[in-house]
Amino acid sequence: MQFPPGVSFDQELRLIIFRPLGIFDAKMVAEVVQFLETEEDRLDHPFNRFTDTSKMDAVDLDERFIYRIALHRRRFYDGRPPVKSAFYITSSAAGHYIRIHAVVTEHSPLKVKMFRELDYAAEWLDVPRSVLEE
Repeated sequence: MQFPPGVSFDQELRLIIFRPLGIFDAKMVAEVVQFLETEEDRLDHPFNRFTDTSKMDAVDLDERFIYRIALHRRRFYDGRPPVKSAFYITSSAAGHYIRIHAVVTEHSPLKVKMFRELDYAAEWLDVPRSVLEE
């Protein structure tokens, strides 16, 4: 399994962790989405996701791109078992784009939630908080 920068996988917890660094842009999103889709097709069991936006320097995205990606993810993942995707948000810019993603993927197997505190994200994902800390 070849991981994009900032991505790790806890096999025991079935949890992909993504910690983007620097400028969060369309190229980074595309790389992670391609990785997720490859793994979703390859692995026999579903896995949850956690994204920690606290180390990003800036966000360089636009709403149309996020809308298209979220719609694509909704279609690609349709018919599969439900998974949780938790986003630890520390900036309003990141929150704005994740909110778009969450709205577009509502009523799909992709359950997206934003959190401002790691304790709540860990509880929702049913994992120890220490796993979500860097």
